Amino acid sequence: MKPVLVWVHGGAWRARAASERSRGILAAHGLDVVPVTHRLSTQATWPAQLDDVRAAARKARADHPGVPLLVGGISSGAHLALHLGLRGVDGPDDVTAVIACSPPLDPLAADWPECRVPGSPWTRLLGHVPSAGDEMTADATPANHVGNGLPVLLVHGADDTVVPPTQTLDLTNALLASGHPVTAYLTTAGHDVDLAGDDARQVTASFLERWGRAPRPG
Repeated sequence: MKPVLVWVHGGAWRARAASERSRGILAAHGLDVVPVTHRLSTQATWPAQLDDVRAAARKARADHPGVPLLVGGISSGAHLALHLGLRGVDGPDDVTAVIACSPPLDPLAADWPECRVPGSPWTRLLGHVPSAGDEMTADATPANHVGNGLPVLLVHGADDTVVPPTQTLDLTNALLASGHPVTAYLTTAGHDVDLAGDDARQVTASFLERWGRAPRPG
């Protein structure tokens, strides 16, 4: 049976952005792609979104027993996929690998002050403006949950004006420092990266060949 990829849509946590193209591209790599959704920030605040994708991943695993479980997403969906992988579905080591495209990761980054204003996507997600020392802000930041050794593929557009590519670079450093196998690729694109491009397709294929075909040892 094919490895299963639980795929989380983008949309700044407040909408359900179409991602059929990305899902189709990843299915062409030999993955059984299962799209999942979550409560939007207009319906519930963090961590409801993580709870929802965790429940969806649990169902996908039950529907596909005995095969590797990967998680992935684009934009805000990539943020949730990273949380799911780094924190696990039911345990810290039950996800095989993560594919994260253009992920928003750190609302306290010095080069991204737009996050820390009323009405920003991060403010809507948390229910308040992100701030240092705030437990919910810290919990929603993936870099605070690294360390389980999960293989991670990060793809980001170098010309992204929605989410700074430094978000991916900073997480790459945190993952490497904690012993994670990481492939980080900056492509010549904006926020909507094209996984069908020759370069991104080759990077994805290489990552999956090495890390995505067998369940992680328990």
